[in-house]
Amino acid sequence: MKCLFIVLLLILFQTNLFGQSIEGTVLNNKKELITNAQILNLTTKNHTHSDENGKFLLQNFSVGDSLKLSHIGYEAKYTVVQSLTAPLSVVMEEKEISLEGVVISPKTNALHLITKIDLKTNPVSSSQDILRQVPGLFIGQHAGGGKAEQIFLRGFDIDHGTDIGITVDGLPVNMVSHAHGQGYADLHFVIPETVDNIDFGKGPYYADKGNFTTAGYVNFKTKRNLENSSIKLEKGQFSTNRILGMFDVLNTAKHDAYIAAEHLTTDGPFDSPQNFKRINLFGKYTGNITPLDKIGVTFSHLSSKWDASGQIPQRAVDSGLIGRFGAIDDTEGGNTGRTNVLVNYEKVLTDDSYIRSSLYYSKYDFELFSNFTFFLDDPVNGDQIKQKEDRQIYGLTSEYFKSFDLKDVKATVQVGINLRNDLSNNNELSHTLNRTMTLSQIQFGHINETNFGSYLNTNFYYKKWTFNPSFRIDYFDFQYNDALPEIYQTQTSTKTIVSPKLNVLYDYTPNLQLYLKGGKGFHSNDTRVILSQAAKETLPAAYGYDAGLLWKPVPKLLLNAAYWYLFLEQEFVYVGDAGIVEPSGKTRRQGVDLSIRYQPLKWLFWNFDTNYTHARAIEEEVGQDYIPLAPDFILKSGLNAIHKSGIYGGANLRHIKDRPANEDNSIVAEGYTVVDLNLGYKWKRLDFGFQVQNLFDTAWNETQFATESKLQNESSPVEEIHFTPGTPFFIKGVIEFKF
Repeated sequence: MKCLFIVLLLILFQTNLFGQSIEGTVLNNKKELITNAQILNLTTKNHTHSDENGKFLLQNFSVGDSLKLSHIGYEAKYTVVQSLTAPLSVVMEEKEISLEGVVISPKTNALHLITKIDLKTNPVSSSQDILRQVPGLFIGQHAGGGKAEQIFLRGFDIDHGTDIGITVDGLPVNMVSHAHGQGYADLHFVIPETVDNIDFGKGPYYADKGNFTTAGYVNFKTKRNLENSSIKLEKGQFSTNRILGMFDVLNTAKHDAYIAAEHLTTDGPFDSPQNFKRINLFGKYTGNITPLDKIGVTFSHLSSKWDASGQIPQRAVDSGLIGRFGAIDDTEGGNTGRTNVLVNYEKVLTDDSYIRSSLYYSKYDFELFSNFTFFLDDPVNGDQIKQKEDRQIYGLTSEYFKSFDLKDVKATVQVGINLRNDLSNNNELSHTLNRTMTLSQIQFGHINETNFGSYLNTNFYYKKWTFNPSFRIDYFDFQYNDALPEIYQTQTSTKTIVSPKLNVLYDYTPNLQLYLKGGKGFHSNDTRVILSQAAKETLPAAYGYDAGLLWKPVPKLLLNAAYWYLFLEQEFVYVGDAGIVEPSGKTRRQGVDLSIRYQPLKWLFWNFDTNYTHARAIEEEVGQDYIPLAPDFILKSGLNAIHKSGIYGGANLRHIKDRPANEDNSIVAEGYTVVDLNLGYKWKRLDFGFQVQNLFDTAWNETQFATESKLQNESSPVEEIHFTPGTPFFIKGVIEFKF
């Protein structure tokens, strides 16, 4: 421990005693900062990357050494350094997208290169498309479009976010102790056209990622500025209309600001119109107020309401009682709103150290009406429930970063803290009738949940090796005020968890990286479940490892393959009619991931992602150990074109195999294959196009559950598949004007 303490002191306070260094900034021809550009010393083969401020520092440098700078979407830049006394400013010229610009280098998580390519070749056009950009991730919608999507990743039915940590510019999306389900992650406040980059990682291997990061994490980064202002109009079937305005307010060498507004309406393909309406507002300012200080302020607001047909039983469709797009209870639906304010501040301390902090506040409202079992519990009024809450979230994150150089060993250290407090008032579960009458209250109270986390993340670079030991510690304080009893009650509990991690990377060649990642993560349980002592674990841990590679066998082909394993101390199962997260037993998942990005022609791109998973409950008998709705095989692929003539388009396929819907696999959720198409033409300031969902009009079930329910004319309940039908053939036209 004494030796470790001395090493950490050296990391934090070491000055550069060996060799000289050169610092600089990377920009494009519009004077916009370029992050993650690779800077390679062609003489010594040392290399580094530009940070989020476009800045870089390269050690052991001499006058006369040559630099090569490269980045996706830019021409490679070569320069010979004549002086080390003044910072270097390098301007890179944009070019057509090419996989030749992808450089595999010693990064703890270089997989974001894949999504960077995908966003360039197949830009997102809906909030659903944002999540679909993550390799191997599937989503499904089952309550009218305003409810958060159901997420599938690495053999998980993650429900709405229990096992994936989701953030936007560092702002947390997952909701703890949510009225509908633990980890509820509603991304609908994001306007997809504002997304610039998607940072993602699979597994629990990242020290700066905390709660819910077991299967992985996703962080969406919004644009610093706009290339131009624009207005976009979309019109499609089912009374679908969308208007988007994005306006460049400020764009100078040091200051950037823009605003965006979106309005979306649709009835959907259902027999009972969805009456969906969403309004989104977004504004962002970023300024380099001094050469060493950068500040950013982001504001966003969402307002959404909808009707829904809910999940319908297969027997009702088979008997002809309703059609595939019909409903048993068409009074389902809801409304939600979220307002976010995020303030970021970055301070450069020295050439090799900086501090980055953020402060955020969210005001969140949620009301959802559902009916999963129809007339099982109440044969007269039906089983409709209301889930409602009013939430405020306060948060702070801050981290210190420093790099140092000791002869042959280069290193970085990242020390961070995060504090988050959720106040969920009037958190309610009630039995209702037709969304207008409350028949009884099942749960009603106020939740106060606080999470304090800290982490130490280090990277040691020695020749071709990168060692990334790290750990984080999280403390939780759970409080619940039950407002239903006559006597006011407050229940409390606290819990702490330590999560060590270790990643090792080996750059066999500049185009082949091997890695082994291992670590511990966790997902917290619902406050009410913990305090009712129904939970086996307060903070169930996840232990996993990945063994894989990133490889460019030829300049325009990028491969990622990995074998992975993940053990969970406790699964969560959402119980809809009770409105709680029900803890279950230990589980084990292992599988293989494969991702391919290939550019056969200058203007043509192919993507391919697949995953096979073997997922089982450990404490159950063989044959009774299936994990409901855990997908064991998924595949996504697409062919996309961007031609210099202005023509662009693509076809994208997604496939999910049949999977068990209950523990003994006696009820099966049917798989599906769906193909989407888009085609467009850019001419001067205009962009014309159309998008087709479900090109071949496949009859597919978007979400499926094994549910016991009872129809009004039935004498006994039936357990079978209940589903929400997937969108039939749907075409939408798009026109955009840029100015």
